[in-house]
Amino acid sequence: MTSAARTIREYSEGLEPGRREVFERLRAVIAGHLPPGFEERMSWGMPTWAVPLSRFPAGYLGDPGQPLPLISLAWQKRHLALYHMGLYANPILLERFQAAYASAVGRKPDMGKSCLRFADAARIPYGLIGELASWITVEEWIDSVTDAANGRGLIAAASASTVR
Repeated sequence: MTSAARTIREYSEGLEPGRREVFERLRAVIAGHLPPGFEERMSWGMPTWAVPLSRFPAGYLGDPGQPLPLISLAWQKRHLALYHMGLYANPILLERFQAAYASAVGRKPDMGKSCLRFADAARIPYGLIGELASWITVEEWIDSVTDAANGRGLIAAASASTVR
C-alpha cells in the first residue's frame, strides 16, 4: 500500500502507534548504517533512501526527475516490507544476505525479488538489517546500475565490488 504522505514525518504520523514504533526503529537502524551519500525522501508513497540526482543525474531508469533508490520501507496490510534494490540487482549480495538471515533467524527470509516481508515485527533482525544497509556504498550502487545499463551485467560488477 502506498501512502499519500508528502513527507516521512507525515508517513510516520499516519501509522498506528505499534506500527510507528517498529517503523521508526527500523528507520533509525537503516539510517545509522547506510554509507554516506544516500538521501532519505518519499518516493512511490514510501520512505526511501536514494542516490541524489546531484550524484546520479540520469535518475532511476533514465528518469532525470527520479533519484536512484536503494532501500524503501512500507507497511502493507499484513506485513512491513523492506525493499532493497541491491538484493535484486546483485546475486552475490542476495546469497550473502540469505545465508546471514538463515543463520540469525533460523529460517529463510520471506521475500520477493527485492522485497523482504516481516509479518511478525518481533522477528525483525534489526542488527542484520543494519549490516545489510551498510553493504553497498553510493559509488558501488551507481557502478552496478551503470554496468547493467552498459550491458556488462551485475555479476561481474559484484565480483569486483568491495561488498562488505
